[in-house]
Amino acid sequence: MESYQALAETVVISDKNNRLMQCDDSLTLVGTGRSAYVFRIKSSNKVIKVFFPRFVHVAKEEAEIYKELQGIDYYPSGYDSGANYIVMDFIEGLTFFECITNGKKITPNHINEVDYALSLAIDRGLNPSDIHLRNIFITSQGEVKLIDVARFRQKKDCTQWHDIKKAYYQLYYKRFFPKKIPAPLLNSVAFLYKKQMIPTYG
Repeated sequence: MESYQALAETVVISDKNNRLMQCDDSLTLVGTGRSAYVFRIKSSNKVIKVFFPRFVHVAKEEAEIYKELQGIDYYPSGYDSGANYIVMDFIEGLTFFECITNGKKITPNHINEVDYALSLAIDRGLNPSDIHLRNIFITSQGEVKLIDVARFRQKKDCTQWHDIKKAYYQLYYKRFFPKKIPAPLLNSVAFLYKKQMIPTYG
């Protein structure tokens, strides 16, 4: 297998629209975020996260934060990093977003596990931020994992997870509330929340 740096160099991303132009055959695209593409590395349980050209500065920040979280099972382990990439564990499972759109129930225990994972990050001197439905996983073994920690050092308080948790208990947890919601509707709620056009639960 090529070195991680060599693999990262095979990933060509357009500067204009962040379009993926090409990558090595040993890489399988498994995720697309606001700042990066995530590829599973063939014949391994690792992924390589390659950042878009205008977000390469985030790679160093996120790699350093993952180092600070090493040893906490709720976060993937990091194995290597470079100017525009991070290598870490592949997480097999569904995000909270996918659980809701597929009708897989999210339990109070899952919510408590996220709370505990965030408290462990706080104990390491971090300030967990930007916690949303797409960066919390329930693995195929039923474990909770959190990803995308680049904003865990920001200074301002982020109420996003608090709002999600309140919405969980005041809406989703109710017996007759639908446990399967179409992705377009969930995306619309997220958009309105981001634009501060719907009330928060803080």
